Amino acid sequence: MLKSFFRYASVGIINTAIHWASFYLIILTAKTDQALANFGAFCISVTFSFFANARWTFSSETTALRYMLYVMFMGGMAAFVGWLADRCGLSSIFTLITFSGVSLIFGFIYSKYIIFRPVK
Repeated sequence: MLKSFFRYASVGIINTAIHWASFYLIILTAKTDQALANFGAFCISVTFSFFANARWTFSSETTALRYMLYVMFMGGMAAFVGWLADRCGLSSIFTLITFSGVSLIFGFIYSKYIIFRPVK
């Protein structure tokens, strides 16, 4: 399990760079709130994360249903963290750091035990 967690974290580093860059690009160009920017940035980076983790981290098959469930769960977390930051008047760096940590832990658990679990 430790090996798969470190692989997941490695994919997460690249995914986080994509997410953060997209987040700030959306904030600067679309002039939108953090919740929408965080969800949009997530949508941009999620495809890389899903396919990289399916193949490299979990050696698992990808399906449209798995992808949709992954996007809904992780996107919900992204929107919630952004909404919470907006509601509390917190800075965008709080949104990015918090979501990165939350998605690392809960995303790994969800991926390992629900999305990419071996089919019996």
